[in-house]
Amino acid sequence: MESTLTARDRVGVQDFVLLENYTSEAAFIENLRRRFGENLIYTYIGSVLVSVNPNKDLEIYSKAHMERYRGVSFYEISPHIYAVSDNTYRAMRTERRDQCILISGESGAGKTEASKKILQYYATTCPVADRMSTLRDCLLQSNPVLEAFGNAKTLHNDNSSRFGKYMDVQFDFRGAPIGGHILNYLLEKSRVVHQNHGERNFHIFYQLLEGGEQDLLSKLGLERNAQKYQYLVKGCCPRVSSINDKNDWRTVRKALTVIGFHEDEVEDLLNIIASVLHLGNTQFGEGKNGENQITTEPQLKYLSKLLGVDGAALREALTHKKITAKGEEMISPLSFEQAVAARDALAKAVYGRAFTWLVVKINQSLAFKQNNFKGSSSVIGLLDIYGFEVFQHNSFEQFCINYCNEKLQQLFIELTLKSEQEEYEAEGITWEPVKYFDNKIICDLVEEKHKGLISILDEECLRPGEPSDISFLEKLEDTLGGHAHFVTHKLANAKTRKAVSREEFKLIHYAGEVNYSVNGFLDKNKDLLYRNLKEFDMSPLCFPLFDEALVRHQVKYLGLMENLRVRRAGFAYRRHYETFLQRYKSLCPGTWPNWQGRLADGVATLVQHLGYKPEEYKLGKTKIFIRFPKTLFSTEDSLEARRPALVLTLQTSWRGYRERAKYLRIRHAVIQSAWRGMKSRQRARRRRHAVDIIRKFIKGFIYRHYERCPENEYFLDHQRFSFLMMLFRNSPKNVLDKSWPIPPPSLTEASEHLCRLCMQNMMHAYCRRIQPEWKKQMEQKVVASQIFKDQKDSYPQSVPKLFVASRLNNEEFNLKVIQTLGNDKVKYGIEVTKYDRRGYKARPRLLLLTSSFAMLVAEAKLKQRIDYAALKSISVSSLSDGFMVLHVPSEDNKQKSDVVLQCDHLIEVVTKLATMADKKIKVNMSQDSIKFAVAQGKEGVIDFTSGPELKVAKGKKGHLLVTAPKLNP
Repeated sequence: MESTLTARDRVGVQDFVLLENYTSEAAFIENLRRRFGENLIYTYIGSVLVSVNPNKDLEIYSKAHMERYRGVSFYEISPHIYAVSDNTYRAMRTERRDQCILISGESGAGKTEASKKILQYYATTCPVADRMSTLRDCLLQSNPVLEAFGNAKTLHNDNSSRFGKYMDVQFDFRGAPIGGHILNYLLEKSRVVHQNHGERNFHIFYQLLEGGEQDLLSKLGLERNAQKYQYLVKGCCPRVSSINDKNDWRTVRKALTVIGFHEDEVEDLLNIIASVLHLGNTQFGEGKNGENQITTEPQLKYLSKLLGVDGAALREALTHKKITAKGEEMISPLSFEQAVAARDALAKAVYGRAFTWLVVKINQSLAFKQNNFKGSSSVIGLLDIYGFEVFQHNSFEQFCINYCNEKLQQLFIELTLKSEQEEYEAEGITWEPVKYFDNKIICDLVEEKHKGLISILDEECLRPGEPSDISFLEKLEDTLGGHAHFVTHKLANAKTRKAVSREEFKLIHYAGEVNYSVNGFLDKNKDLLYRNLKEFDMSPLCFPLFDEALVRHQVKYLGLMENLRVRRAGFAYRRHYETFLQRYKSLCPGTWPNWQGRLADGVATLVQHLGYKPEEYKLGKTKIFIRFPKTLFSTEDSLEARRPALVLTLQTSWRGYRERAKYLRIRHAVIQSAWRGMKSRQRARRRRHAVDIIRKFIKGFIYRHYERCPENEYFLDHQRFSFLMMLFRNSPKNVLDKSWPIPPPSLTEASEHLCRLCMQNMMHAYCRRIQPEWKKQMEQKVVASQIFKDQKDSYPQSVPKLFVASRLNNEEFNLKVIQTLGNDKVKYGIEVTKYDRRGYKARPRLLLLTSSFAMLVAEAKLKQRIDYAALKSISVSSLSDGFMVLHVPSEDNKQKSDVVLQCDHLIEVVTKLATMADKKIKVNMSQDSIKFAVAQGKEGVIDFTSGPELKVAKGKKGHLLVTAPKLNP
């Protein structure tokens, strides 16, 4: 900031705290004018940023500008909205406390644009969270939607926000935005039914009529002509040159989709907007019997359709009112004026509720999802509110807005004084009490219980009889008549009475006097809507670049001079010792060029040399406080005067350094010349050697197919060496690796011998490492491969699975079975299912394999013994089932018929049988069916088919039907 002080006569000061004549409003405005003339629209009052709307695009909001202000101290560079944004963000992260940015000003001052810039800054510079992209789009796209439904053209601004908005942006512990929430208040619902000359209704009505598709308008019963609708013609301004309603409609429709509105929700919203226009065109007239009635039937028809209500009931509600007296309900007809008021009240209520629903829906899309969130979160709030409003005609809306600003001013001054006092105490500087205007007396006048203006208004609204705006004014005069800040025509003296009409009262706010007309106060406070209407269930040009009068008005009503006076009550300037010493150390021989001691001692030495008087400054713990701007300006002027000498010193030092460096280069050049000569001779020798080698290679390549001779011996030797080295680096690493480098023609035979030797060595090494158990496992896997590879559907799935020694534990063998076996030991056992030859009844069995026979056991009984010598063959299917048939000769009286078994590990069982039997057992593989002997002269058949799952059933022909899934299509 100090770098611009030397140009203060041209561009003014960046901080009003440094304004010499800080009590002069003219000096304040002149400083704004100078900065505005240089396109410098931002100025500080301490931590407050004053912005003047340029009413044109300035190239100061690019991503490069965002990076310039990111992480930089608040006063290091020129004032900017990004500086406030970044300072607030860093305060939130370092202090782990929620922060708030208040944006206030008159309509057209640029409040909405300021809030957009803040959101864009956070969306661009903050760390990226998981849902950052979606959240960023929702945050940014909520602006055009809220502007369409909540903004309108006024006399001062073509895009004026007609509602207050408070937005919370939630950040996680890393500082990434993770959620948001919008709170709306003070929506100017009266604009729906009335606009002043030169003003418009809310943007959405004109956007719908200009940009809506013809089919949509026809469905809503609308025409593409704003002049057709009573609620849009009162301001006599249907079109504005600076607004393109058609393009804005497309933007709003896209934004609604991004935010997450469904098509049916958009349809309901547009139905309500259209219904408001139809309400405005609903007219009343006198019937045959003198009663008040609706004379525009088409509007009533569309209203009942769009709002989803009964047409007859709506007609009744708009022309009659329901009154409850002594527990009884009565229906009373409405006069023409009452019916018009009821119609307008309904239109305002419908639009107000639609706007509230719209905000709720936006909040749902911005809401923070806590599903997988860990850690703490913090919030930055953005309060965008009307500034103090003083019009030619001020009513209930201006009263509410100005009361809100009165409360904000009270809080604002208190927080400013508190922050100043805390900084003084932290630096050990004595706090001097500051006298300022305390507007608590005005706030109490409005809000005090039982005696305040709001309490009197509420009481008058609830009073029995016929209360009116005039009776309300009379009650104010009776209750507040002696208050210094309250004046009416009756209470005023002869000098001031002409300034207040008989239907007005004047409040003397902190920022000035405002006359309020009481007309409509009671109705607007009650937000009148007859009971029978409440019971309906409805579907959810260019401004000057610097206007001094306008600026003076805003300076007054924003309380900027009062804020500046509070800021300047103590010390005008304060900086950390390091920053102050680094900038001004050249002004003191004791601190130039570098100070080696404590920073506080260095600053003390510097200010003593500069001749600061004790009353002009104070030294805190980490900062220097300067009371008068002229002291700082004098120091800055001294620095500016010192700069030519500093530049001359630096130039002299640079020239001396440059000449010494030139001398050293010349001296060094002699040594380098000899060194370069030696290096050049070495490079020449290497080049000659390289040429010889290349020549030998070329000649060797030409004679490569000849017998070994002097012309090709170098090439052949190099070729042999290269192949052997490649073989050394890329030889196979295991017996399964069959790769081998391609040799040159002269080494083909040698390569074959080497390949064979290499494989033999790897095989011998592999065999030496193999364990007996693994050897047995591999032998069994070889047998399984010979039998089942490319034959059985379930074979590929069995390859990676190891065969186990047994599927049964010794504890599962019955003692009688073990005694029956005698010396024969069970080498393998598994649970199987045996199918009887009669009826194919499934019976659980244990299949036990010994070294000479297999047997089927049921509990303690030996059911069947099959000698390996008598086993002719085994039949299995090619599918994934676990069925097998053990074929034994039927003429052997000791053996029974063929055995049909089913088990889970078929491939393992058959392999065990094949390896345990001394003779080679034949295994038959069947595609469709297996035949087996049931008894002498009789055969059984098992039919196999593919299916989704394994099924076993008895067929009609007495066959056993087996369905098995296809594992390898």
